[in-house]
Amino acid sequence: MNEYLNAVETEQLTKRFGNFTAVNNINFYIPKGEIFGLLGPNGAGKTTTIRMLCGIMQPSTGKATVLGFDIVKESEQIKRNIGYMSQKFSLYNDLTALENINFYAALYGVPSEKRNTRIMELIELSGLKGHERELTRNLSGAWRQRLALACAIAHNPPMLFLDEATAGVDPISRREFWDLIYQLAGEGVSILATTHYMDEAEYCNTIGMMYRGKLIAVASPDTMKEETLQGTLLQVDCGDPEKAKTILDALDETTEVTIHGNMVHAIVNDLSQERLVKKTLNNEGIIVNSIDQIQPSLEDIFISMVEGEREEINQQLISPKEQGV
Repeated sequence: MNEYLNAVETEQLTKRFGNFTAVNNINFYIPKGEIFGLLGPNGAGKTTTIRMLCGIMQPSTGKATVLGFDIVKESEQIKRNIGYMSQKFSLYNDLTALENINFYAALYGVPSEKRNTRIMELIELSGLKGHERELTRNLSGAWRQRLALACAIAHNPPMLFLDEATAGVDPISRREFWDLIYQLAGEGVSILATTHYMDEAEYCNTIGMMYRGKLIAVASPDTMKEETLQGTLLQVDCGDPEKAKTILDALDETTEVTIHGNMVHAIVNDLSQERLVKKTLNNEGIIVNSIDQIQPSLEDIFISMVEGEREEINQQLISPKEQGV
């Protein structure tokens, strides 16, 4: 195995398809044994990034290494030394769970004399004991997910890529799946996971927020919450949230207003403006049940950053004449 400082390093990594830039000059690194989450909506460039790092797709420009291997020059070495799991991970429905694991262990080159021991370890790790002889087609989505993970790490890879691996699975099963990921990271496995679930990003040591192919922020979840939003975040419980948002958007004292379920989140310059928010809504006939100062969630952070990106894009689209130049 190569000697390497970080499990993944990228430098100005870019992928274009014709005139469309799917991944735009991204830079990040993943230390050994850490979990890095790429967070963003569908179409943000997360899967394209993973495909380049796995050696499946060549970048247009820029460079990157995985486990010390160059993604262009040494892609085959990368493929042999990583695990990969996606929402559409290929399992054979007419085989049992045990047979699937055995197949992938052989495919990944696990020596025959060590295979049985490794298979038993995987069944224990994934919690499949008692289900190992069931046909895969009869397993629930959560058990199939656990089986897919067991197959992906059959060869005990030092690096694991998870591409929307928990999509379509209920929240409890997702949490249990992340418990397994934590266990692997604790054993020294480096992990890159893409997701559009904001709550999953909380499990990562570091998250990178992607939007329109750009990496718009990289930090730990706590750092993002503490340092990204400027001002005070108020959660407003009131009647008619849509109307309340329109009213609060018009205030000079609010920098951003969004709707979260049946609540309105408003960023104000400081807490003293809480009274102004309540008075303004009351004057417009909207009953305010409560206003609380809250810590921003990753969803708040992401929405704020996306709004900033959109404003920047819109400014770039304005002609010099319109800008008064």
